[in-house]
Amino acid sequence: MITKYLLIFFVSMVPLVELRGAIPYSQFLGLPVVPSFLICMVGNMLPVPIIYLFARKVLEWGKDKPVIGKFFTFCLEKGEKGGKKLTSKAGRGVFVALLLFVGIPVPGTGAWTGTLAASILDMDFKSTVLAAMLGVLLAGTIMMTVSLLGVSIFL
Repeated sequence: MITKYLLIFFVSMVPLVELRGAIPYSQFLGLPVVPSFLICMVGNMLPVPIIYLFARKVLEWGKDKPVIGKFFTFCLEKGEKGGKKLTSKAGRGVFVALLLFVGIPVPGTGAWTGTLAASILDMDFKSTVLAAMLGVLLAGTIMMTVSLLGVSIFL
């Protein structure tokens, strides 16, 4: 059982997959709802402060390196694109826009991309972490609801 919990914890930390994939996977594994939800939340939020504080610096450093340059440039461009999208749609309501960007589970959004976009936009640390946390809570709630409905449909 602990192995399954560790698995969903680490899956929820993976960029692009995050808890959007970990929560349905937890239900596929037959894990209880509440502990799975909490473990996926923590796993998805754990990288957020690290991303905010270091990702932009590492990506800037590596964008002109021979092997990793293209990937790092792609990540920077994705973050900048996400940041511009947030500010163009939100204006001064960037906090709510970031929360919704992280919270609505569609491909290309999530805590990783949202936090990177916030760091590129120079949002303050507390607002970024709070918006990401509330967004992850929203995404987790949506994904758990969809997973439970999906499980009950196929039973």
